[in-house]
Amino acid sequence: MPPDSPSSRLSAPGRRTVLGAAAAASALAALPGTATAAPGVPAARRNPGRKKPRALHGGGDLGPNVLVFDPSTPNIQGRLDEIFRQQESAQFGTGRYQLLFKPGTYHGLNAQIGFYTSIAGLGLSPDDTTINGDITVDAGWFGGNATQNFWRSAENLAVVPVNGTNRWAVSQAAPFRRMHVRGNLNLAPTGYGWSSGGYIADSRIDGQVQPYSQQQWYTRDSAIGGWLNGVWNMVFSGVEGAPAQAFPNPPYTTLATTPVSREKPFLYLDGGEYRVFLPEKRTNARGVSWGNGTPRGTSLPLSRFYVAEPGVSAATLNQALAQGLHLLLTPGIHHVDQPVRVDRAGTVVLGLGYATIVPDNGVTALKVADVDGVRLAGFLIDAGPVNSATLLEVGPPGASRDHSADPTTVQDVFVRIGGAGPGKATTSMVVNSRHTIVDHTWVWRADHGDGVGWETNRADYGVVVNGHDVLATGLFVEHFNKYDVQWFGERGRTVFFQNEKAYDAPDQAAIQNGSVKGYAAYRVGDGVTTHEGWGLGSYCYYNVDPTIVQHHGFAAPNRPGVRFHDLLVVSLGGNGQYERVINDTGSPTSGTSTVPSTVVSYP
Repeated sequence: MPPDSPSSRLSAPGRRTVLGAAAAASALAALPGTATAAPGVPAARRNPGRKKPRALHGGGDLGPNVLVFDPSTPNIQGRLDEIFRQQESAQFGTGRYQLLFKPGTYHGLNAQIGFYTSIAGLGLSPDDTTINGDITVDAGWFGGNATQNFWRSAENLAVVPVNGTNRWAVSQAAPFRRMHVRGNLNLAPTGYGWSSGGYIADSRIDGQVQPYSQQQWYTRDSAIGGWLNGVWNMVFSGVEGAPAQAFPNPPYTTLATTPVSREKPFLYLDGGEYRVFLPEKRTNARGVSWGNGTPRGTSLPLSRFYVAEPGVSAATLNQALAQGLHLLLTPGIHHVDQPVRVDRAGTVVLGLGYATIVPDNGVTALKVADVDGVRLAGFLIDAGPVNSATLLEVGPPGASRDHSADPTTVQDVFVRIGGAGPGKATTSMVVNSRHTIVDHTWVWRADHGDGVGWETNRADYGVVVNGHDVLATGLFVEHFNKYDVQWFGERGRTVFFQNEKAYDAPDQAAIQNGSVKGYAAYRVGDGVTTHEGWGLGSYCYYNVDPTIVQHHGFAAPNRPGVRFHDLLVVSLGGNGQYERVINDTGSPTSGTSTVPSTVVSYP
């Protein structure tokens, strides 16, 4: 550890500082119907004035906010710097950018990545596109505190850091996927200010991963040269080189493999043609998916995708889906006045540059039918000012088909209520389809920004799982008025959970749950007989009324088939306290020391 690193702070970090940045239908429903004509009326006269919509074409231009570079492109650094200046502190701005690098070798770059900016290579392997330089996230815009470095990503690149260490100081909704770092990876900002967790998948870090002040982190199906330290909750599944199981001291939760995984779809170049690669499902995965050359899976040409620009109507998106096209959402804000309906098995909905869907008039943004193999990836759903009953619905109510051979995956799909303006939703994400894999999501009721208040951005429930056999790998859900996660399906599994209870509860009465003090962050339904979770944490920071008491972070039926490993609750600076960890088990938090209370195994 460098001599200037605050090693004394690593075991007991200060509260997460977040308040200072407050300034900073069917798929054919919209198509013309076919009326029953009176006998003898020629077909040409039926529905006069209403024409069948013209067939939509796939492929096309990716739009002005997708920037494509090759090694001969002049002044790449200048263009990167220009975008970063715009996006560095634009936490709730409307700018969205995708930076794409064609295969080849690039020299002397420092790609600083700001809000709503995604950087990615266009090869089949990360090593096809090498940057001799850095891909940097730091926190100068927020005084060295990285706890608000949200909504940015890096994918499918090899990086040779200038000084041997690449800095990626992020918090939620900032995935580091399919990367090869030929050196070390530092997850803390300059000066070792706080950062609040993140996610690595399908990546190879040749050197050491250095979390320093990171409060929690999840790493999946990767290979690392070493891991430096842990603060509260560091979780690994399928990671070669991961530290041994040791929770709570040090706080390492380590699974040898990931039960089921399927990597996120990605755009790449095949000669001069854009295609989208669809990685295959892996069972009991360990290590990267691309380590032995070409990854396993299939691909689709861009001509099979409707390339959706901001301003295209939901009716047009649904027409494209009904025609059999997939959707590629280009960077920007996409308003929908009816649900986007994914009714066909194997459909891909892929966003570039944090493409954002905003539902108008209280509709659900996107609904998936009870079909095999849908892939939702790489976009943000932002609640509108009129309350939506749900924002994302994976499978209709009562979905029951077996999708074990070809599950639906929800990857880097983020949900936000408030922050960019008033927003409301009763339930943010509902998973009804069996065997769904939710692989990295941040479902967030905003605690700062515009349109924030206990009733202003009311959102009672974060994620509700009704489907059986659902797996969550990297589940971040925060600040809901009632339950953050409710799980009613059988045989559910969660590997890594990060939660903060709502900061802004006005008093104890506002969170009272019958006779129970507060709503659990993660609740397993009373009727569930089989469930399992590894590496789950809940934190409270009741800054409006620090006297609030939360009985527990986790609630579950007390039966042998419902099992938890490595649980913790933390009071941030004594702003509110937990009486127990899970049900009536676990020691209370106390004082202002911000020391976790832990339960290693339950029951």
